[in-house]
Amino acid sequence: MPQVLDADAEQRQEYYNSYVDTYLMRDVAEAGGITDAVRFRKFLNACTALVAEQVNYKTQAEAADIAQPTAKEWVRVLQGLGIIYLLQPFSNNELKRLTKTPKLYFCDTGLCAYLSMWLTRDTLMNGAVNGHYFENYVVMELLKYYTYAKAKANLTYYRDSNAKEIDVFVEENNLIHPLEIKKSANPGRRDAAAYSACARKLYPLTIKTASSPVI
Repeated sequence: MPQVLDADAEQRQEYYNSYVDTYLMRDVAEAGGITDAVRFRKFLNACTALVAEQVNYKTQAEAADIAQPTAKEWVRVLQGLGIIYLLQPFSNNELKRLTKTPKLYFCDTGLCAYLSMWLTRDTLMNGAVNGHYFENYVVMELLKYYTYAKAKANLTYYRDSNAKEIDVFVEENNLIHPLEIKKSANPGRRDAAAYSACARKLYPLTIKTASSPVI
Protein backbone atom coordinates (compact mmCIF):
# COMPACT_ATOMS: atom_id res chain seq x y z
CA MET A 1 0.00 0.00 0.00
CA PRO A 2 2.66 2.55 -1.01
CA GLN A 3 0.19 5.43 -1.48
CA VAL A 4 -0.54 5.33 2.25
CA LEU A 5 3.06 6.16 3.15
CA ASP A 6 2.86 9.77 1.95
CA ALA A 7 -0.68 10.38 3.15
CA ASP A 8 -1.63 12.49 6.15
CA ALA A 9 -3.63 11.04 9.04
CA GLU A 10 -7.00 11.93 7.52
CA GLN A 11 -6.10 10.43 4.14
CA ARG A 12 -4.82 7.24 5.76
CA GLN A 13 -8.03 6.91 7.73
CA GLU A 14 -10.11 7.37 4.58
CA TYR A 15 -8.00 4.76 2.79
CA TYR A 16 -8.40 2.17 5.52
CA ASN A 17 -12.09 2.97 5.92
CA SER A 18 -12.56 2.01 2.28
CA TYR A 19 -10.21 -0.98 2.52
CA VAL A 20 -12.01 -2.44 5.51
CA ASP A 21 -15.50 -1.83 4.12
CA THR A 22 -14.89 -3.06 0.57
CA TYR A 23 -12.26 -5.76 1.06
CA LEU A 24 -12.26 -7.11 4.60
CA MET A 25 -15.94 -6.84 5.42
CA ARG A 26 -17.18 -7.72 1.94
CA ASP A 27 -14.70 -9.65 -0.21
CA VAL A 28 -12.85 -11.49 2.58
CA ALA A 29 -16.06 -12.28 4.41
CA GLU A 30 -17.63 -13.57 1.20
CA ALA A 31 -14.59 -15.69 0.34
CA GLY A 32 -14.67 -17.23 3.80
CA GLY A 33 -18.41 -17.78 3.86
CA ILE A 34 -18.74 -15.36 6.78
CA THR A 35 -22.25 -13.92 7.03
CA ASP A 36 -22.27 -12.21 10.43
CA ALA A 37 -20.54 -8.86 9.86
CA VAL A 38 -20.84 -7.72 13.48
CA ARG A 39 -19.17 -10.81 14.91
CA PHE A 40 -16.54 -10.78 12.17
CA ARG A 41 -15.59 -7.19 13.00
CA LYS A 42 -15.34 -8.12 16.68
CA PHE A 43 -13.15 -11.04 15.66
CA LEU A 44 -10.82 -8.76 13.68
CA ASN A 45 -10.51 -6.52 16.73
CA ALA A 46 -9.71 -9.56 18.85
CA CYS A 47 -6.93 -10.44 16.40
CA THR A 48 -5.39 -6.98 16.75
CA ALA A 49 -5.35 -7.41 20.53
CA LEU A 50 -3.17 -10.49 20.03
CA VAL A 51 -0.69 -8.94 17.61
CA ALA A 52 2.81 -10.31 18.28
CA GLU A 53 1.28 -12.70 20.82
CA GLN A 54 0.42 -16.38 20.71
CA VAL A 55 -2.81 -17.28 18.97
CA ASN A 56 -5.59 -17.88 21.48
CA TYR A 57 -8.73 -19.26 19.87
CA LYS A 58 -10.61 -19.26 23.17
CA THR A 59 -10.01 -15.53 23.70
CA GLN A 60 -10.86 -14.71 20.10
CA ALA A 61 -14.03 -16.80 20.20
CA GLU A 62 -15.24 -15.21 23.43
CA ALA A 63 -14.55 -11.69 22.14
CA ALA A 64 -16.58 -12.31 18.97
CA ASP A 65 -19.24 -14.51 20.60
CA ILE A 66 -18.49 -17.42 18.29
CA ALA A 67 -17.43 -21.04 18.76
CA GLN A 68 -13.73 -21.91 18.98
CA PRO A 69 -13.82 -24.01 15.77
CA THR A 70 -15.28 -20.96 14.00
CA ALA A 71 -12.49 -18.77 15.38
CA LYS A 72 -9.92 -21.26 14.10
CA GLU A 73 -11.57 -21.31 10.67
CA TRP A 74 -11.66 -17.50 10.48
CA VAL A 75 -7.96 -17.36 11.34
CA ARG A 76 -7.35 -19.82 8.51
CA VAL A 77 -9.33 -17.60 6.12
CA LEU A 78 -7.42 -14.46 7.11
CA GLN A 79 -4.11 -16.28 6.81
CA GLY A 80 -4.98 -17.71 3.42
CA LEU A 81 -5.88 -14.27 2.05
CA GLY A 82 -2.72 -12.62 3.35
CA ILE A 83 -4.33 -10.53 6.09
CA ILE A 84 -2.51 -12.19 8.97
CA TYR A 85 0.62 -14.29 9.28
CA LEU A 86 1.24 -17.05 11.80
CA LEU A 87 4.86 -17.36 12.91
CA GLN A 88 5.42 -20.99 13.79
CA PRO A 89 7.31 -21.98 16.94
CA PHE A 90 10.79 -23.45 16.76
CA SER A 91 10.85 -27.21 17.15
CA ASN A 92 13.72 -29.63 17.47
CA ASN A 93 13.79 -33.29 18.41
CA GLU A 94 16.74 -32.58 20.70
CA LEU A 95 14.71 -30.15 22.83
CA LYS A 96 11.65 -30.89 24.90
CA ARG A 97 8.90 -28.76 26.41
CA LEU A 98 8.75 -26.13 23.67
CA THR A 99 5.51 -24.38 22.80
CA LYS A 100 3.53 -25.57 19.80
CA THR A 101 1.37 -22.44 19.47
CA PRO A 102 2.11 -19.94 16.65
CA LYS A 103 2.24 -16.16 17.12
CA LEU A 104 -0.10 -13.85 15.23
CA TYR A 105 1.02 -10.92 13.08
CA PHE A 106 -0.76 -8.64 10.63
CA CYS A 107 0.78 -8.52 7.16
CA ASP A 108 -0.01 -4.78 7.10
CA THR A 109 0.97 -3.09 10.37
CA GLY A 110 -0.98 0.02 9.37
CA LEU A 111 -4.17 -2.00 8.99
CA CYS A 112 -3.68 -3.47 12.43
CA ALA A 113 -3.21 0.01 13.90
CA TYR A 114 -6.33 1.27 12.13
CA LEU A 115 -8.49 -1.59 13.39
CA SER A 116 -7.18 -0.89 16.91
CA MET A 117 -7.99 2.83 16.52
CA TRP A 118 -4.35 3.93 16.79
CA LEU A 119 -4.97 6.49 14.07
CA THR A 120 -1.90 8.77 14.25
CA ARG A 121 1.83 8.18 14.41
CA ASP A 122 2.12 9.95 17.76
CA THR A 123 -0.59 7.95 19.49
CA LEU A 124 0.90 4.71 18.19
CA MET A 125 4.48 5.65 19.07
CA ASN A 126 3.49 6.62 22.60
CA GLY A 127 0.85 3.95 23.12
CA ALA A 128 1.03 1.06 25.53
CA VAL A 129 1.42 -1.52 22.75
CA ASN A 130 4.01 0.25 20.60
CA GLY A 131 6.51 -2.54 21.20
CA HIS A 132 4.10 -5.11 19.78
CA TYR A 133 3.54 -3.03 16.66
CA PHE A 134 7.28 -2.55 16.19
CA GLU A 135 7.76 -6.31 16.47
CA ASN A 136 4.96 -6.85 13.94
CA TYR A 137 6.66 -4.47 11.49
CA VAL A 138 10.09 -6.09 11.88
CA VAL A 139 8.78 -9.63 11.48
CA MET A 140 6.93 -8.64 8.31
CA GLU A 141 10.04 -6.96 6.89
CA LEU A 142 12.08 -10.10 7.60
CA LEU A 143 9.41 -12.23 5.97
CA LYS A 144 9.33 -10.03 2.86
CA TYR A 145 13.12 -10.02 2.61
CA TYR A 146 13.49 -13.79 2.78
CA THR A 147 10.49 -14.35 0.52
CA TYR A 148 12.11 -12.44 -2.34
CA ALA A 149 15.82 -12.87 -1.57
CA LYS A 150 17.95 -15.55 -3.19
CA ALA A 151 19.09 -16.69 0.25
CA LYS A 152 16.21 -18.63 1.76
CA ALA A 153 15.63 -19.01 5.48
CA ASN A 154 13.07 -20.45 7.85
CA LEU A 155 11.56 -18.00 10.35
CA THR A 156 10.31 -19.28 13.70
CA TYR A 157 10.29 -18.12 17.30
CA TYR A 158 11.47 -19.80 20.50
CA ARG A 159 9.40 -20.22 23.65
CA ASP A 160 9.82 -22.89 26.31
CA SER A 161 7.60 -24.10 29.14
CA ASN A 162 9.12 -21.48 31.46
CA ALA A 163 7.93 -18.68 29.13
CA LYS A 164 11.51 -17.88 28.10
CA GLU A 165 11.18 -16.45 24.61
CA ILE A 166 13.31 -15.27 21.71
CA ASP A 167 11.31 -13.18 19.25
CA VAL A 168 12.65 -14.63 15.99
CA PHE A 169 14.88 -17.49 14.93
CA VAL A 170 16.28 -17.11 11.41
CA GLU A 171 17.40 -20.60 10.38
CA GLU A 172 19.77 -20.37 7.44
CA ASN A 173 22.56 -22.66 6.19
CA ASN A 174 22.28 -24.91 9.26
CA LEU A 175 22.76 -21.91 11.53
CA ILE A 176 20.26 -20.24 13.85
CA HIS A 177 20.34 -16.45 14.11
CA PRO A 178 18.32 -15.50 17.21
CA LEU A 179 16.86 -11.97 17.11
CA GLU A 180 15.44 -9.91 19.94
CA ILE A 181 13.15 -7.08 18.80
CA LYS A 182 13.05 -4.14 21.20
CA LYS A 183 11.63 -0.65 20.77
CA SER A 184 14.38 1.26 22.51
CA ALA A 185 16.64 4.19 21.67
CA ASN A 186 19.49 2.60 23.63
CA PRO A 187 19.37 -1.19 23.44
CA GLY A 188 21.80 -2.90 25.77
CA ARG A 189 22.82 -6.27 27.15
CA ARG A 190 19.67 -6.55 29.23
CA ASP A 191 17.66 -6.60 26.01
CA ALA A 192 19.36 -9.86 25.08
CA ALA A 193 18.66 -11.43 28.47
CA ALA A 194 16.20 -13.91 26.99
CA TYR A 195 18.92 -15.33 24.76
CA SER A 196 21.29 -15.70 27.71
CA ALA A 197 18.62 -17.63 29.59
CA CYS A 198 18.07 -19.96 26.63
CA ALA A 199 21.68 -20.32 25.49
CA ARG A 200 22.46 -23.34 27.65
CA LYS A 201 19.51 -25.23 26.18
CA LEU A 202 20.47 -24.29 22.64
CA TYR A 203 24.20 -25.01 22.95
CA PRO A 204 24.04 -28.82 22.62
CA LEU A 205 21.98 -28.72 19.44
CA THR A 206 23.33 -30.25 16.25
CA ILE A 207 22.35 -27.05 14.45
CA LYS A 208 24.61 -24.22 15.62
CA THR A 209 23.53 -20.88 17.04
CA ALA A 210 25.00 -17.49 16.16
CA SER A 211 25.28 -14.56 18.56
CA SER A 212 22.05 -12.79 19.45
CA PRO A 213 21.60 -9.30 17.95
CA VAL A 214 18.96 -6.86 19.13
CA ILE A 215 16.81 -5.05 16.58
